[in-house]
Amino acid sequence: MVSENKTAVAVVMGSDSDMAVMQSCVDMLGEFGIKPAVRIISAHRTAQIATEFAQNAAENGIKVIIAAAGMAAHLAGALAAKTTLPVIGVPLISSSGLDGVDALLSTLQMPPGVPVATVAIGKAGAKNAAVLAVEILALSDEVLAGKLAEFKRGQEQKVIEKDSALQ
Repeated sequence: MVSENKTAVAVVMGSDSDMAVMQSCVDMLGEFGIKPAVRIISAHRTAQIATEFAQNAAENGIKVIIAAAGMAAHLAGALAAKTTLPVIGVPLISSSGLDGVDALLSTLQMPPGVPVATVAIGKAGAKNAAVLAVEILALSDEVLAGKLAEFKRGQEQKVIEKDSALQ
């Protein structure tokens, strides 16, 4: 069966400054025909809004949440605590001088029973979060599964072409 994936993914950021990195996530989702719901919600400054968003996400058609934050990086965990949907955390580099390692550890170290699938720090992680969300959705969407297979073949072909150029 084919599901409608126009807004099946939410991309949530702790700050508007995070959009510079997370645009690559939004763009990657777009390559698969997914137009995500994009929000700025702070785990600390808008805690009630974060709770309401997470609790109502499934009812609003969201199937996967991608949450990006730096510094304390509690956004993904705060959302995961309030939903049964899969949450993918994207750690971001902040001004702390720790190159995002602080955010990585905050996103990664969740207590048992409250998982957050955590990807790499920054833009590479943002792109991988999008692909991981597509992989999750493709489990029940044949059209999306086909697009994902085509994407993977395209990646393989690019490497083959780069190798051939060296020969």
